[in-house]
Amino acid sequence: MSVHSRPGPSHERDHSHGHGHGHGHGHDEHDHASPSRTLGERLRHVVTPHSHDAAARTDRALETSRRGMRTLAISFAVLTVTALAQVVIFMVSGSVALLGDTLHNFADALTAVPLAIAFTVGRRMASRRFTYGYGRAEDLAGIIIVLIIAASAALAGYEAVKRLINPQDVEALGWVAAAGVIGFLGNELVARYRIKVGREIGSAALVADGLHARTDGFTSLAVLLGAAGVWAGWPYADPIIGLLITVAILYVLRDAAREVYHRLMDAVDPALIAKAEQIVAETPGVRGVGSLRMRWIGHALRAEVDIVVRHELSLVEAHAVSVEAEHRLIHDLPRLQAATVHADPDGPEGTDHHAVLIVHR
Repeated sequence: MSVHSRPGPSHERDHSHGHGHGHGHGHDEHDHASPSRTLGERLRHVVTPHSHDAAARTDRALETSRRGMRTLAISFAVLTVTALAQVVIFMVSGSVALLGDTLHNFADALTAVPLAIAFTVGRRMASRRFTYGYGRAEDLAGIIIVLIIAASAALAGYEAVKRLINPQDVEALGWVAAAGVIGFLGNELVARYRIKVGREIGSAALVADGLHARTDGFTSLAVLLGAAGVWAGWPYADPIIGLLITVAILYVLRDAAREVYHRLMDAVDPALIAKAEQIVAETPGVRGVGSLRMRWIGHALRAEVDIVVRHELSLVEAHAVSVEAEHRLIHDLPRLQAATVHADPDGPEGTDHHAVLIVHR
């Protein structure tokens, strides 16, 4: 007997399988019965209403996207104000280096565009063609952001080498230094905000964009350090520091590319897999845990797990065990939207209930 926990007409009201938007429960929302919970906590859980219907799941998914959109809007505003302040100082100082950094900050503010499009597209419901929904749009946006970081590194390196070969005079060093500080602070503020929210909602693309903002802060800091070196009488300070900043950008590029690559390759933290296995193993009626797979789709997780139950169980009883395992997974794992649980009966050692499928593997 092999049982899948899949939605029927009534089951669909409680759990989600194969929809783009499903459960979005985290520890702050539900913490289902575990041995460590007090009686009071369990009673509060019983009397506190909580919904599993499609509308509630969609609302939670939309709220996550709204947080992403709000983060992008605030970041765009901060970077625009930063760039405008640099424009004013450029008009006073006439620094070509500052002009380049100002234009760079304006361009970087626009990286919010692909992410905003991705969050908007990700809100769309699953279809018969895109059965898992449109969450992967965030990963595509992440690729664009990585390419922008790479272009920034290439441009910074090119300008540093060019200035090393043909040094340029820098005037109004005090104003230029101030502009560098403004650029660094603005970008670092945006970077911290994007990375924080990106990790909270599970968006690798937003984290990558935050890392990108951090590289822009390094570029602005280079303007400050270069101005200090020129003020100290070392004209080659600006291009040499520019080369060092290029190396720093490359390190950030590596981290951002790794984050997006892991998402594209369906990589999941092994500790999360171990936790999921423990949750399933502790479910009443589960005698063993087989294969367990998880993947990110946008900023949501989906899981597939094989469990072993007693062969004496009826179909209804085995299905109930599968549903309970799914229920615990969704409530105890942050950002897990849906889980498909496959139940197999136990038997004598060496029994393979899927032997007929060997030729298809």
